[in-house]
Amino acid sequence: EADFYVGSYSIGDRTRAFLKVQDGCDYKCTYCTIPLARGISRSDTLENVLKNAKEISDKGIKEIVLTGVNIGDYGKGEFGNKKHEHTFFELVQALDKVEGIHRLRISSIEPNLLKDETIDFVANSNIFVPHFHIPLQSGSDTLLKRMKRRYLRRVYTDRVSKIKQVMPNACIGVDVIVGFPGETEEEFMTTVNFLKDLDISYLHVFTYSERANTTAKKMANAIPINIRRERSKQLQILSEKKRRAFYETQLGKIKTVLFEAEENGGVMNGFTENYVKVKTPFDPTLINQTVKVKLTAIDTDGLVN
Repeated sequence: EADFYVGSYSIGDRTRAFLKVQDGCDYKCTYCTIPLARGISRSDTLENVLKNAKEISDKGIKEIVLTGVNIGDYGKGEFGNKKHEHTFFELVQALDKVEGIHRLRISSIEPNLLKDETIDFVANSNIFVPHFHIPLQSGSDTLLKRMKRRYLRRVYTDRVSKIKQVMPNACIGVDVIVGFPGETEEEFMTTVNFLKDLDISYLHVFTYSERANTTAKKMANAIPINIRRERSKQLQILSEKKRRAFYETQLGKIKTVLFEAEENGGVMNGFTENYVKVKTPFDPTLINQTVKVKLTAIDTDGLVN
C-alpha cells in the first residue's frame, strides 16, 4: 500500500555514499516480489535529491552512488501522482551541475530505460563515471518473455554497443538469473554464449529461488537445485574470466583511484572511475583521496596494482 516517498542517503564510510532517488516498481516480472513489498514506483523530488547530493559532498565524501528499486523510472510519483514530473535524464543533467561533487555513479538500471541521451551525457561528463550495471537476467528471448521482462536480447546488445562506442573503457556489469522454471539446457547455453560474445566486464549471478506470491512459483518444470548450482558456478567462472579480460585492457593506462579506509594485511583498496579494483600498500594519507595512478599488473587475487 506504500504510496509515499521519504528521501534518504546512507554513508557506509567516508569515501562513498548511496543516495536513494526512487522506490517501488510498476513492473510485473514473474520472479519478483518487490512490487508487493515496496509498492508502486515513486520518486524523491528533484529539489530534494539535489539538496541531499550537496549535503553529501559538503561532508567531504568523494563518490555518490545513485540508487533505487528502478531508478530509470525516476520522476514518476515525484509529487504523489503517477505521471512523470521529470525524467531520469533530467535528473542526471541536474546532478551534473551540483558544485563540489567529485564522482557520481549510476547503480543498476533497466536496459529499456537506459537511453542514448543518458549514455552520451555520461560520456561527456566530468562527474558521472563510465560504469553501468544493467540487468539482463537471461540471454534467451523465450525466457525473457516468461520472466515478463520489458526487452529482448537485441535491446541489450544495442545498449552495450552504444556504451562501448562512446566509452570504450567503460565497465559494464550484468545481472543474470540461472535455473528459472523451465530453463532448458539449450536456453541456458544460449545465455552463456550470448554473454561470452558481449563486451561486458563482470556478472552478478543469482540462483533462482522460489518466492511466495509470484507467478514463477506456480510455473511447471522446476529446475533441480543441483543443476541450478552447477549453472551458477559455470557463470561465476565466466564472470571471473570477463573481469580479468577487462582488467587486462586497462593495464598501462593512467586512471584516477579513490582509495578506501579499510586495511587488510597491510594493503588498501580503491576503485578507478571505471570500477577497476586497485590495491596498494596501506597509507593513511591516501584514505578518501583521488590519486592518478598507472595500472601496471594484475596480482594473484585478480586485483590491479
